Amino acid sequence: MGKPTRDMFDPKIFLAKVGTGKTILEFHKNQHVFEQGDVADTVFYIQRGKVKLTVVSEQGKEAVVAILEPGQFFGEGCMNGHPLRIATTTAIEDCVITSITKDAMIAAIQDEPKFSELFMTYLLTRNSRIEEDLIDQLFNSSERRLARLLLLLANFGKEGSPQPISPHISQETLAEMVGTTRSRVSHFMNKFRKLGLISYNGHIEVHNSLLSAVLHEKPLLRERD
Repeated sequence: MGKPTRDMFDPKIFLAKVGTGKTILEFHKNQHVFEQGDVADTVFYIQRGKVKLTVVSEQGKEAVVAILEPGQFFGEGCMNGHPLRIATTTAIEDCVITSITKDAMIAAIQDEPKFSELFMTYLLTRNSRIEEDLIDQLFNSSERRLARLLLLLANFGKEGSPQPISPHISQETLAEMVGTTRSRVSHFMNKFRKLGLISYNGHIEVHNSLLSAVLHEKPLLRERD
């Protein structure tokens, strides 16, 4: 006898196919997936492309909260009872995204242990990242925050080789994520390049020397704002 169907369940295949409560959507660069204040009743999963999360304050100030990549969920706040979106999500390059209704998410979590494990791993990883970001904002200079952000965007610490950073991620976006000005980001980027920590070739390539500088808190990263 073959293995039960449940043992054959692959959450990545499940997320890549249209099904009950699931839709495969395509978004072009700069197109919103949803906007702050929209009704929250769907979770999204990125198959291809990158998405940025932005929040606008009552005073109209905008901040980039995160850059999301393939394999990540977003919009999961609806699972916790949030009736409205608390952020705007925008494609920063052409994307293929799976839309999953709240009911379909609940059913998959309850019925498929492998899917539940995938989603829980994402939530725990995201929570750890948020805690690290908070510590970074409280204790590090904008130069060190930028260095750490570049390492994260290049996927240092993940399986496989570090990846070039997409040219679609502008210095304005980096500045919003770091919490500083574009001119400061430009100054630090030029400094990193001259020191051989990064290089430009149509995109940003981050070198291991930047990781070493951050881990060992070398003087070049101790300049305060």
